[in-house]
Amino acid sequence: MKNIAVLGSTGSIGTQALEVIRQNPDRFSAFILFANNNADLLIQQALEFKPAFAVIGNHAKLDDVRRALSSTETRVLYGTDELCEVLDRPELSLVLTAMVGFAGLIPTIAAIKAGKDIALANKETLVVAGDLVTALAKQYGVKILPVDSEHSAIFQCLEGESLSSVEKIYLTASGGPFRGRNRDHLAAIGRNEALKHPNWVMGAKITIDSASLMNKGLEVIEAKWLFDLDASQIDVIVHPQSVIHSIVQFNDGSMKAQMGLPDMKLPIQYAMAYPERICNSFQRFNFMDFPSLSFEQADKKTFRNLALAYEALNMGGNMPCVINAANEVVVAEFLNDRIGFLQMSDVIEACMAKISFIASPDLDDYLESDRITRIFAQELVTLVK
Repeated sequence: MKNIAVLGSTGSIGTQALEVIRQNPDRFSAFILFANNNADLLIQQALEFKPAFAVIGNHAKLDDVRRALSSTETRVLYGTDELCEVLDRPELSLVLTAMVGFAGLIPTIAAIKAGKDIALANKETLVVAGDLVTALAKQYGVKILPVDSEHSAIFQCLEGESLSSVEKIYLTASGGPFRGRNRDHLAAIGRNEALKHPNWVMGAKITIDSASLMNKGLEVIEAKWLFDLDASQIDVIVHPQSVIHSIVQFNDGSMKAQMGLPDMKLPIQYAMAYPERICNSFQRFNFMDFPSLSFEQADKKTFRNLALAYEALNMGGNMPCVINAANEVVVAEFLNDRIGFLQMSDVIEACMAKISFIASPDLDDYLESDRITRIFAQELVTLVK
């Protein structure tokens, strides 16, 4: 039995993780559930899964959660500080970090320092502070098990292989809803069009990132830290069918690919059960449903966010933190119809040029870079409007 903390339990990854737990009650137990704002769903989850702790991030919802769970044995807590304290509990086996954005960094660091293995769905943790997080994981003997489908695919392909034998990896991208469109088309699109992903069901923020290819850019940075690679060893190819989730090319020229239907429950289950593979009743892949698989070069000129992510990775230091913070601001503003689709890249690039570069940042530097970038990005959005 693995006792699991699900951080971000009410989001897309969190709810699917709980479905995996629901289907495997003899293997997994939800020990801690954390939700930032969705108190109603957190209450429903706590009543079903009976965790030891339910943590709400919004103080205004704390009394509602406490009242609803007052007759249960679940202890209700508030905020990141109290969450980080209970991540040290000895009963806890694994921490699934599925919080959205920069908010996942501090709880992930706390879990690592508590010696807990991490099932990482919060890519921003490694984007923002990959050097710090991977060094801590090594120091505390903690495994970081990727949950993103692309990184899970690479991880599975590398089982039994040496990292030194890797020549290159290919992260696949669906291309999102605007694959093949030009900048004139993108200039006129709105949030509703951008939220219509052709293959995956995800939260709003990640769906917009997928449409702009920023999600793939963030995954490139995440892959660098997960697999100790140089930027030149990481390529992105567009694969509209989303069947091949990623590919490893080895130094003898051979390649391995991991395939499957676009279903996030598969990489979630793999990370939770690792190093085992366990049975499930998920839909199976049928080759006859996909008589042909196609691949295209990613268009970095039209989808500038991908090029900006590579630029930030090559610069290193606090620059990936800067693009992440700027991106979180512009995506929120785009979803609120306050900035255009193409203008998101303009703001991100301006932040990269404005915010002071720090070559060897510590945690305080990352926190400060995130803070000042958000302020500047918000000012730029106001000017754009």
